[in-house]
Amino acid sequence: MKNGFENLLGSFLEDKGFINFQIDSYNDFITRRIPKVLSEIGTIKPDVPDIGSIKLKFGDFKIGEPSVKEADGSVRGILPSEARMRNLTYSAPMYVEIIPTINKQEGEPVIVNFGDMPVMTKSRICPLAQMSRQQLIEAGEDPDDPGGYFIVNGTERILVLVEEIASNRIIATKVDGTNITEIARIHSEKDGYVQRHLIERKMDGTLTISFANITRLPLGILLKALGIENDRNIVTTISSDEEVQEEFYINLFETSAVNKEDALDEIGKHLKIPQKEYRIDRANKIADSYLMPHLGQDTSNRLEKALFLAKAIEKVLKLHLGKVDEDDLDHYSNKRLRLSGDLLEILLRSILLGKWGLITRLTYNYQKLTKRGRLPPLQSIVESNVLSNQLVSALAIGSWVGGRTGVSQRLERGSYIKTLSHMRNVLSPLTSTQEHFEARELHPTHFGKLCTSETPEGATIGLRKYLGIMAEVTRGVQEKELKPVLDMIKR
Repeated sequence: MKNGFENLLGSFLEDKGFINFQIDSYNDFITRRIPKVLSEIGTIKPDVPDIGSIKLKFGDFKIGEPSVKEADGSVRGILPSEARMRNLTYSAPMYVEIIPTINKQEGEPVIVNFGDMPVMTKSRICPLAQMSRQQLIEAGEDPDDPGGYFIVNGTERILVLVEEIASNRIIATKVDGTNITEIARIHSEKDGYVQRHLIERKMDGTLTISFANITRLPLGILLKALGIENDRNIVTTISSDEEVQEEFYINLFETSAVNKEDALDEIGKHLKIPQKEYRIDRANKIADSYLMPHLGQDTSNRLEKALFLAKAIEKVLKLHLGKVDEDDLDHYSNKRLRLSGDLLEILLRSILLGKWGLITRLTYNYQKLTKRGRLPPLQSIVESNVLSNQLVSALAIGSWVGGRTGVSQRLERGSYIKTLSHMRNVLSPLTSTQEHFEARELHPTHFGKLCTSETPEGATIGLRKYLGIMAEVTRGVQEKELKPVLDMIKR
């Protein structure tokens, strides 16, 4: 029995690996996600009236090999062992092609270094991934080291797995002891950004929604603003069940709007905006940009959003009537894990597109330097050290976008088993200072996925978990990959 288990474990290590999911996620980040982020930015248009119309378009992306810049200015390749000994950051330069267009005349493409990306050991851009066992020994590396970590200022750091509620799903539950009887959570995710929506049913039967900076907006107003103007159409869209329809009727009296414009004006009033023109403009922006962004952020997507909200309302009302069971928030089908690629994509977006991010600085520098009437070299306007420093800072401290802490941790090297265990750690976003009894309990769906016995004693018990010994993390399916499958099923 013992030999059989050892053989099975050895085969799993050889074929799948214990932390290969982290390496695969990082590889996906550097090959697909970084070019995707840059293509979404697309074109920058600095405002330079002295020269005319200027556009800076992002083209192809390329990442170099891990390297170090010496004191004399020379740049050479580096291996993890040297980075550890010299307290260096094991990173590789990133390059993007920028194509300038001045007064509709396209210029020559320029390859620009826009920052250094910390390299995960044993990833596709790490030389160790291509070395044989003997070559690893000669290079001063442990041939049995699994990789999957970063070296930041000479310290080995890992990105832990972060557990989150599954995105783009309607999760309806009952509430006890308050004026609210049922709620539905929808975490709408687009391009790594999550907009949380909360639908609440009060004891008097009224339904409200909270999202972005809107608090408890009556859903009857929102459905009319999205284009379902007729009361009868609203009720039939929500459900064909007469009992559900009757439960919703009271919400029709929450608004006096007779058309879409009136409903948008009411949303503006709910936000306490005095001027009517500004009210409607603000309501349109909220309906398009912040409401259910995963369904699209254009005016043409409003009907889809109305239909999605109608299904959420139906689920809440059926739960109230006892026609469906409430969703189990702790069921692992309602959870997803954020891997290294997901976490780095969120961080990169915030650094590039933040208020004082790299793109804002690039635009400002271009406008400042062109005031003298001449065009500066593109590399001189790109502050590559801004992105490099912020990436290194986040990995070194562990503070992440959205106020998260402890995302990056120093790798445990007490023993080989401790190292593997630490790299398969799963963190819950819930705070350890509150009770969260149900979240801390062992759930039947953890079996085969999470270890049923390994969790620390004390405040984090049940909130810090570990993957099962032969558990794998599968990647999500892209929408474009799913559509052909759905079309085939329809046939």
